[in-house]
Amino acid sequence: MSVPTTPARAAVVVNPSKIDLNRLRAAVTAEEQANGWEPSAWFETDQRDDGRGAARAARDIAPSVVLVVGGDGTLRIAAEELRGSGIPVALVPSGTGNLFARNLGLPLADVAGAVRAAFTGSDQPIDVGIAALTDDAGVVTTHAFLVMTGIGLDASMAADTNAWVKKRFGWVAYSDPIARSVIGNRQIPVQYRLDGGQLRTMQAHTIIVGNCGTLTAGVLLLPAARPDDGLLDAVAFRPRGWFGWTKIGYGLTFNRFHSRTRFGRLLARVLPASRSLGYTQARTLELRLGAPEQIQLDGDPFGTVTAARLTVEHHALTLRTRARG
Repeated sequence: MSVPTTPARAAVVVNPSKIDLNRLRAAVTAEEQANGWEPSAWFETDQRDDGRGAARAARDIAPSVVLVVGGDGTLRIAAEELRGSGIPVALVPSGTGNLFARNLGLPLADVAGAVRAAFTGSDQPIDVGIAALTDDAGVVTTHAFLVMTGIGLDASMAADTNAWVKKRFGWVAYSDPIARSVIGNRQIPVQYRLDGGQLRTMQAHTIIVGNCGTLTAGVLLLPAARPDDGLLDAVAFRPRGWFGWTKIGYGLTFNRFHSRTRFGRLLARVLPASRSLGYTQARTLELRLGAPEQIQLDGDPFGTVTAARLTVEHHALTLRTRARG
């Protein structure tokens, strides 16, 4: 006697302000019919809910896959709710930055293709970063991140750059905060600890920790970062005057060459390490700041913190992408 199986059903978590809903619904309906799935359940984000309630509601119906339709912020919140559930997540990118999609080579302007991948693609486990943030009052809050978290210039760019300008002009919108930060060259006193080891001190202009390595405009910031290796990669900008910023610019310019070509990897092994760009890897990174500093997670500002404990949950999220041919 055969055991009846539950028909497959998708859940869609969508930020309706980021996409043409009629086009999206048509693509989802076409895949439901082509693959014999039940009608999908739809959960929209709104001004009163940043996506957390929608993602939680989607998780609670135990769907076969959750389509997350939005940008890096919507995906980050969905990952926070869906990590550890075993439910596959498929991304339909529709934000402005879409750094996660860019890092993983996911289609950016192909709604039908991204939806098709949700119904017919293959699954891969990826890591989820967890940030325990201590604010000025000593209150600790915990959040997930998939791409990068940053303190210093990186966080100031997320917090201070006009959202309208970012949407219209992309990377150019950051030129003013970058210029002001470089000219000021303010250094942050930091105490840090890797994987429970010795407490160390340094002065840094910017600290960025991530699971993915590429920034906007294709700049490879963390060459060794992988979204599924169980490690967090970190870099500290420590320029000494204008010449130090020149070294940082040189290092970022040649990162892709050093990491993606055979000769580049050989050259990177024999060249002296830059004192202006300090790289490391760890499963846990603890930071204590000399004064409250702004922090960002996956491009969203999270106010000021005096300490941060960053860890990685290895293979905590299942990502569904196009089947490899």
